[in-house]
Amino acid sequence: MAATSSTASLTPLLIHLLRGASDHASVAATHAKLLKVGTASAVSSCNHIIAAYCRCGATAHATYLFDGMPDRDVVSWTALMSGYSSAGRPGVAVSLLRSMSHSGVPPNAFTFSTAASACARLADAELGRQVHARAEVAGYASDAVVATALVDMYGKAGSVEGARAVFDGMSDPARNVVSWGSMLSAYAQNALGREAIQLYAEFRTKRNVMAPNHFMLSSVVNACAGVGRLGVGKSLHGTVLRFGHGCNGVIAVALVDMYSKCGFYEYSRKVFDRIEQPSVICYTSIIVAAAKYGLARCVLTLFSEMIDRNVQPNGVTLLGVMHACSHSGLVDTGLHLLHFMQSKYGISPCASHYTCAVDMLGRAGRLDEAFELANKVQFEGRDALMLWSSLLSACRTHRRIDLATTAGHRVSEFNQDVAGALVVMSNAYTSAGQTDNAADVWSNMRQQGIRKDPGCSWIEIKDIPYVFYAGLVSPAGTRADEVMMLLDELEGKMREKGYNGRLGSTRVFDAHEEDGEDGKGVMVGVHSEMLALGFGLLVIPKGMTIRVMKNLRMCCDCHDGFKLISGIMEREFVVRDLNRFHHFMMGSCSCNDYW
Repeated sequence: MAATSSTASLTPLLIHLLRGASDHASVAATHAKLLKVGTASAVSSCNHIIAAYCRCGATAHATYLFDGMPDRDVVSWTALMSGYSSAGRPGVAVSLLRSMSHSGVPPNAFTFSTAASACARLADAELGRQVHARAEVAGYASDAVVATALVDMYGKAGSVEGARAVFDGMSDPARNVVSWGSMLSAYAQNALGREAIQLYAEFRTKRNVMAPNHFMLSSVVNACAGVGRLGVGKSLHGTVLRFGHGCNGVIAVALVDMYSKCGFYEYSRKVFDRIEQPSVICYTSIIVAAAKYGLARCVLTLFSEMIDRNVQPNGVTLLGVMHACSHSGLVDTGLHLLHFMQSKYGISPCASHYTCAVDMLGRAGRLDEAFELANKVQFEGRDALMLWSSLLSACRTHRRIDLATTAGHRVSEFNQDVAGALVVMSNAYTSAGQTDNAADVWSNMRQQGIRKDPGCSWIEIKDIPYVFYAGLVSPAGTRADEVMMLLDELEGKMREKGYNGRLGSTRVFDAHEEDGEDGKGVMVGVHSEMLALGFGLLVIPKGMTIRVMKNLRMCCDCHDGFKLISGIMEREFVVRDLNRFHHFMMGSCSCNDYW
């Protein structure tokens, strides 16, 4: 009787120890004690042991115990599923759901949410739909936990429509802050920043019921970064501080990224400097931000500081440093990093590192070396396309039509995402006076149905984005005529200062923006960034920096124009294009014309 009483009192203590154990040795020792007191075979004890083994990554031990159980309940199955999913084997977790259906043990809400999370890790929407269908049949699809997991799964699998359908099907009381955050994250992760911001505005109407958590706020801040919504981003920063999330590392990284992408590197740096113990992700974020502004010396200082603080860099960190070297002409420094990143930092160079090195050499005019490196590395698919497209662009810039032809042929071997590179090829021929070859490129593009996304630029006025396309000044509304008159006036003043480009007339196509399709000189109209600038000059008070965002690369004519206009108007402009930031002030640009 005394022994039974001792066992009864000891078992809960051992279970409590299991719950707190985080290493394999502790779990195994507690397991042995449960075996000794004779309660390890009980279903509830087995479930705790399985969960503990899974927490420390010992899924093999958990599976061995699971397979030896004479009776299993829903907790047993769900614990093992969760363990495999957390251990990076989500496919096994989903297969356990199938096996469970044949065992006679019905799954519950936690089982389905675990399976949906496993599908999210796999980013497999089709498999996720099967789990969704099973949940519907079992009557759990409307459960708040399951529905939230399904929203997250569809979002990570790239099916935003599926995520929104599940979210809209949830009753209003069932939507908690996690549900809203999952839907917001689905938009942000799939480059639908405007939709994420709009959904957050809808959530805020319910602020008397729910407060945003740091996951939600980081998702919306990331959305603002993607679409360049500075006003909303600043407001979110205030919300972050108001709800006490200012020291959260995830949000800090999102804020660094947001401010930098909205043209406020100095704010990014202030956020970073307030982080007490920056992680590799924090350092990487500020290094990439500084690299986009061409602040190579600043990047190298940050990188040295990072190493001195024993923060181990990752591949993205090193890519950011190389990117800064590429845009600042520090070729030898960047190549040194490429050649020694394995021996010094234990990181093997990937396709992105080699593409950056080729770009670095190409920008510096060292095209023969760039070609040698491009031929030396063997990549396939999109990696190869990016590498040869980068080289093709450099060949056009330095008028090496011989090498451009070779690079163009390599690019033409691909059948997707090649429009921009082919436009560069056409322009390379045109610059060399080979107009027939240029026309052939455009003819082949038409035959293959290849079209390029139109270039657009946007400017934010009082938290409202105004989006401009080439030749279309209508977004300026009633001030459209004033914009055109101002640009005409500025063009005259620019001509007096030696400007040879064209704001809106017959010109060769630029790789970033075109209206016509025949590849020869046509009226393409005023480029979108110039229209956005004209509108900004009219509506943004003097003394305030005008910030323009662009979805593609800024062309040389517009770059020269922005420099001259900054001096004529005595205004500061910041332009974010596809590759980097340009800060124009008093007739010069922060890139020093090396871009």
